[in-house]
Amino acid sequence: MGAVAGRYARAFAEVVDERKMDPEKTVAELTQLADLLRSSQELHNVLLNPAVEHKQKISLLDAIIKKMGASKLLRNFVAVLIDNKRISQIGEITERFRRELDARMGIAEARISSARELTAAERKSLEQRLVAVTGKTVRATYSEDAGLLGGAVVRIGSTVYDGSVRGQLEKLKQEIAGS
Repeated sequence: MGAVAGRYARAFAEVVDERKMDPEKTVAELTQLADLLRSSQELHNVLLNPAVEHKQKISLLDAIIKKMGASKLLRNFVAVLIDNKRISQIGEITERFRRELDARMGIAEARISSARELTAAERKSLEQRLVAVTGKTVRATYSEDAGLLGGAVVRIGSTVYDGSVRGQLEKLKQEIAGS
Protein backbone atom coordinates (compact mmCIF):
# COMPACT_ATOMS: atom_id res chain seq x y z
CA MET A 1 0.00 0.00 0.00
CA GLY A 2 2.79 2.43 0.90
CA ALA A 3 4.41 2.18 -2.52
CA VAL A 4 1.11 2.99 -4.22
CA ALA A 5 0.53 6.01 -1.97
CA GLY A 6 4.06 7.17 -2.73
CA ARG A 7 3.47 6.96 -6.49
CA TYR A 8 0.31 9.07 -6.27
CA ALA A 9 2.05 11.58 -3.99
CA ARG A 10 5.05 11.90 -6.31
CA ALA A 11 2.84 12.27 -9.38
CA PHE A 12 0.77 15.01 -7.74
CA ALA A 13 3.92 16.77 -6.50
CA GLU A 14 5.32 16.67 -10.04
CA VAL A 15 2.18 18.33 -11.42
CA VAL A 16 2.18 20.97 -8.66
CA ASP A 17 5.85 21.66 -9.38
CA GLU A 18 5.36 21.83 -13.17
CA ARG A 19 2.38 24.18 -12.87
CA LYS A 20 4.25 26.40 -10.38
CA MET A 21 1.41 26.14 -7.89
CA ASP A 22 1.76 27.34 -4.30
CA PRO A 23 2.94 24.16 -2.53
CA GLU A 24 1.87 25.26 0.95
CA LYS A 25 -1.63 26.17 -0.24
CA THR A 26 -1.95 22.87 -2.12
CA VAL A 27 -0.83 20.86 0.93
CA ALA A 28 -3.28 22.80 3.10
CA GLU A 29 -6.17 22.12 0.70
CA LEU A 30 -5.37 18.42 0.39
CA THR A 31 -4.97 18.14 4.16
CA GLN A 32 -8.30 19.88 4.72
CA LEU A 33 -10.02 17.46 2.34
CA ALA A 34 -8.33 14.43 3.92
CA ASP A 35 -9.36 15.65 7.39
CA LEU A 36 -12.94 16.09 6.18
CA LEU A 37 -12.99 12.51 4.90
CA ARG A 38 -11.50 11.24 8.15
CA SER A 39 -13.98 13.16 10.31
CA SER A 40 -17.14 12.39 8.31
CA GLN A 41 -17.98 8.70 8.34
CA GLU A 42 -20.97 9.34 6.04
CA LEU A 43 -18.82 11.05 3.41
CA HIS A 44 -16.20 8.35 3.71
CA ASN A 45 -18.85 5.65 3.24
CA VAL A 46 -20.37 7.31 0.17
CA LEU A 47 -17.03 7.71 -1.58
CA LEU A 48 -16.00 4.12 -0.84
CA ASN A 49 -19.36 2.47 -1.53
CA PRO A 50 -19.34 0.65 -4.89
CA ALA A 51 -23.16 0.87 -4.99
CA VAL A 52 -22.96 4.69 -5.27
CA GLU A 53 -22.66 5.75 -8.89
CA HIS A 54 -19.36 7.25 -9.99
CA LYS A 55 -21.19 10.31 -11.32
CA GLN A 56 -22.69 10.95 -7.87
CA LYS A 57 -19.30 10.66 -6.20
CA ILE A 58 -17.79 13.19 -8.60
CA SER A 59 -20.76 15.56 -8.13
CA LEU A 60 -20.24 15.35 -4.37
CA LEU A 61 -16.51 15.99 -4.82
CA ASP A 62 -17.27 19.01 -7.02
CA ALA A 63 -19.59 20.44 -4.36
CA ILE A 64 -16.93 19.98 -1.65
CA ILE A 65 -14.19 21.54 -3.78
CA LYS A 66 -16.42 24.50 -4.62
CA LYS A 67 -17.33 25.05 -0.96
CA MET A 68 -13.65 24.85 0.02
CA GLY A 69 -12.62 27.19 -2.79
CA ALA A 70 -9.93 24.67 -3.69
CA SER A 71 -8.12 24.40 -7.00
CA LYS A 72 -9.34 22.54 -10.08
CA LEU A 73 -6.08 20.59 -9.98
CA LEU A 74 -6.89 19.27 -6.50
CA ARG A 75 -10.35 18.31 -7.71
CA ASN A 76 -8.86 16.40 -10.63
CA PHE A 77 -6.34 14.63 -8.38
CA VAL A 78 -9.00 13.50 -5.92
CA ALA A 79 -11.22 12.41 -8.83
CA VAL A 80 -8.34 10.17 -9.98
CA LEU A 81 -8.16 8.70 -6.47
CA ILE A 82 -11.90 8.00 -6.62
CA ASP A 83 -11.65 6.55 -10.15
CA ASN A 84 -8.82 4.22 -9.12
CA LYS A 85 -10.42 3.27 -5.80
CA ARG A 86 -7.59 4.85 -3.80
CA ILE A 87 -9.64 7.44 -1.91
CA SER A 88 -9.32 5.34 1.25
CA GLN A 89 -5.57 6.11 1.17
CA ILE A 90 -5.96 9.89 1.01
CA GLY A 91 -4.48 10.37 4.50
CA GLU A 92 -1.29 8.48 3.69
CA ILE A 93 -1.07 10.06 0.24
CA THR A 94 -1.42 13.52 1.81
CA GLU A 95 1.41 12.87 4.26
CA ARG A 96 3.70 11.51 1.54
CA PHE A 97 2.76 14.43 -0.74
CA ARG A 98 3.75 16.91 1.98
CA ARG A 99 7.09 15.13 2.50
CA GLU A 100 7.71 14.99 -1.25
CA LEU A 101 7.13 18.73 -1.64
CA ASP A 102 9.35 19.44 1.39
CA ALA A 103 12.16 17.43 -0.20
CA ARG A 104 11.75 19.28 -3.50
CA MET A 105 11.78 22.64 -1.74
CA GLY A 106 14.78 21.77 0.46
CA ILE A 107 12.86 21.74 3.75
CA ALA A 108 13.91 19.46 6.58
CA GLU A 109 11.37 18.53 9.26
CA ALA A 110 13.04 18.67 12.70
CA ARG A 111 11.50 17.31 15.89
CA ILE A 112 13.22 18.88 18.86
CA SER A 113 12.82 17.65 22.44
CA SER A 114 14.29 19.67 25.28
CA ALA A 115 14.27 19.38 29.05
CA ARG A 116 12.47 22.73 29.34
CA GLU A 117 10.67 25.12 27.05
CA LEU A 118 13.21 26.94 24.88
CA THR A 119 13.10 30.72 24.58
CA ALA A 120 12.52 32.32 21.18
CA ALA A 121 16.21 33.25 21.00
CA GLU A 122 17.29 29.68 21.83
CA ARG A 123 14.93 28.27 19.20
CA LYS A 124 16.23 30.68 16.58
CA SER A 125 19.85 29.87 17.42
CA LEU A 126 19.21 26.12 17.33
CA GLU A 127 17.37 26.37 14.01
CA GLN A 128 20.22 28.42 12.51
CA ARG A 129 22.70 25.72 13.54
CA LEU A 130 20.47 23.05 12.01
CA VAL A 131 20.30 25.01 8.74
CA ALA A 132 24.11 25.13 8.73
CA VAL A 133 24.37 21.38 9.41
CA THR A 134 21.70 20.22 6.95
CA GLY A 135 22.00 22.89 4.27
CA LYS A 136 18.19 22.99 4.21
CA THR A 137 15.45 25.22 5.51
CA VAL A 138 14.29 23.78 8.83
CA ARG A 139 10.69 23.42 9.93
CA ALA A 140 10.87 22.64 13.62
CA THR A 141 8.34 21.29 16.08
CA TYR A 142 9.16 21.42 19.77
CA SER A 143 8.28 19.27 22.76
CA GLU A 144 9.45 19.00 26.34
CA ASP A 145 10.94 15.91 27.95
CA ALA A 146 12.03 16.40 31.56
CA GLY A 147 13.85 13.05 31.37
CA LEU A 148 16.56 14.65 29.24
CA LEU A 149 17.82 16.52 32.36
CA GLY A 150 19.16 19.33 30.16
CA GLY A 151 20.04 20.12 26.55
CA ALA A 152 18.07 18.87 23.56
CA VAL A 153 17.58 15.97 21.17
CA VAL A 154 16.96 16.77 17.51
CA ARG A 155 15.51 14.29 15.02
CA ILE A 156 15.68 15.07 11.31
CA GLY A 157 14.45 12.11 9.32
CA SER A 158 16.35 9.10 10.64
CA THR A 159 19.24 11.18 11.98
CA VAL A 160 19.35 11.96 15.71
CA TYR A 161 21.53 14.69 17.20
CA ASP A 162 21.67 14.07 20.95
CA GLY A 163 22.89 17.08 22.90
CA SER A 164 21.04 16.13 26.06
CA VAL A 165 22.64 15.67 29.46
CA ARG A 166 21.07 12.22 29.65
CA GLY A 167 22.66 11.32 26.28
CA GLN A 168 26.06 12.62 27.38
CA LEU A 169 25.84 10.66 30.65
CA GLU A 170 24.90 7.51 28.71
CA LYS A 171 27.86 8.01 26.36
CA LEU A 172 30.21 8.53 29.31
CA LYS A 173 28.83 5.38 30.96
CA GLN A 174 29.54 3.36 27.79
CA GLU A 175 33.07 4.77 27.54
CA ILE A 176 33.81 3.84 31.15
CA ALA A 177 32.35 0.35 30.71
CA GLY A 178 34.36 -0.16 27.52
CA SER A 179 37.73 0.75 29.01
